[in-house]
Amino acid sequence: PLIDAIKNREITTETKFRIENNFDERPIIALLPGSRKQEITKMLSVMLSIVDDFKAYQFVIAGAPSQEYSFYKTFLNTENVRFISNKTYDLLSISHAALVTSGTATLETALFKVPEVVCYKGGWISYQIAKRVITLKYISLVNLIMDREVVKELIQDEFNTKNLKIELAK
Repeated sequence: PLIDAIKNREITTETKFRIENNFDERPIIALLPGSRKQEITKMLSVMLSIVDDFKAYQFVIAGAPSQEYSFYKTFLNTENVRFISNKTYDLLSISHAALVTSGTATLETALFKVPEVVCYKGGWISYQIAKRVITLKYISLVNLIMDREVVKELIQDEFNTKNLKIELAK
C-alpha cells in the first residue's frame, strides 16, 4: 500500500509520516512506556514480550523527551519494533492500538480514540502502601473521569505477558 500510494502520488499525511519514520504499511501498536528510566525499563520489558505474537503489526516506542535515544537502543533489538521521539501525537493519530503506562498519556491516547491497555507495575512496597492509603476504583485518568471501566487496566501482578496478549488481541 505505501508503494502504491507513492506510485499514484497519493501522499497523505499518514503516508508521509510512515515514510519519514521508516514505518511499513502494517497497523501500528504504539508503546508509551512512561518517562523515567526505571519505569520505562520495567514497562517495556513486559510490553515487548508480546511482539512476536503480533507479527501482523509493527510496534513503535514513543520516546520520552527526557530520555536520550541511546537509552532506548537496547530495546530495539527486534525487526518489528521501531522508535520515535517528540512525535507522540502524530504516532497516536495513525495507531491501531496502544499499550500505555498509567499517567496523562492514557487520557491523551483516549482523546485520539485509540483503543488502549493501561499498564502499571510499581515497587511492591510502594504499591502496598498506596493501596492502603488511596481508595480509588481506577488508576487511569480515562476510567477516573468516566467513573467506569472504559479502558482495561493491568496493574501490578495483572500486568504480565499472558494478560497483555489477551487484552491486546481484543
